[in-house]
Amino acid sequence: MSRIKVLYAEDEVFLGKIVKETLEGRGFEVIMETHGARVLTAFENGQPDICVLDVMLPDVSGFELAEAIRKRNDDVPIIFLTAKTQTEDLVRGFRTGGNDYIRKPFSMEELIVRIENCLRVRKEVSPVIVPDVLTFGRFGFHVNRQVLTGYGEERKLSYRESELLRQLWLHRDKVIAREDILQAIWGNDSFLNSRNLDVYITRLRGYLKADERVEILTIKGVGYRFVLPGN
Repeated sequence: MSRIKVLYAEDEVFLGKIVKETLEGRGFEVIMETHGARVLTAFENGQPDICVLDVMLPDVSGFELAEAIRKRNDDVPIIFLTAKTQTEDLVRGFRTGGNDYIRKPFSMEELIVRIENCLRVRKEVSPVIVPDVLTFGRFGFHVNRQVLTGYGEERKLSYRESELLRQLWLHRDKVIAREDILQAIWGNDSFLNSRNLDVYITRLRGYLKADERVEILTIKGVGYRFVLPGN
């Protein structure tokens, strides 16, 4: 059985060495980079199962790396390591495609549990074949390009917006629980992620309001129902 491969970006060499050796001692394979500029090359060459990115790298931030990784792969889990405590910084991390974050200083047990949880959630999500272009009402959603078209306009969606719209489409005309959305997109149903979901639902409703036949209904205490024309 092949070992889980972790791409680890950390510019604090001493800390990085401890984390790398500990993970390897627990059976992980670790690709460590201390310079952000080399992370993307390591990602493309190494094809890791999960990425652990320090936010405060000297040449390029972990947020910028996550955005670049998401353009190449929208499935691999990303965990941020950060000393930042401001809510807006954490929200930015999720918006750039992160699945989880850990505040420094952290314990190795916490890191390992978070890695295992992200990989478990990814494994439990059944693969579903989705067309390249989803059509509903007067809209077209270009999944791979993360673009929503309609009424002569083209809107570029963020990674989270795209994933949320895809989840709603997959469960169209059925009720999808908030917890299921949170697990599928963020990997956990924490309070912060739950508030982020509210923000993204509001944004999507704004994008879709031009066609009153397309609705995202709130099912109080449960979740949402994506209502499409003809249903």
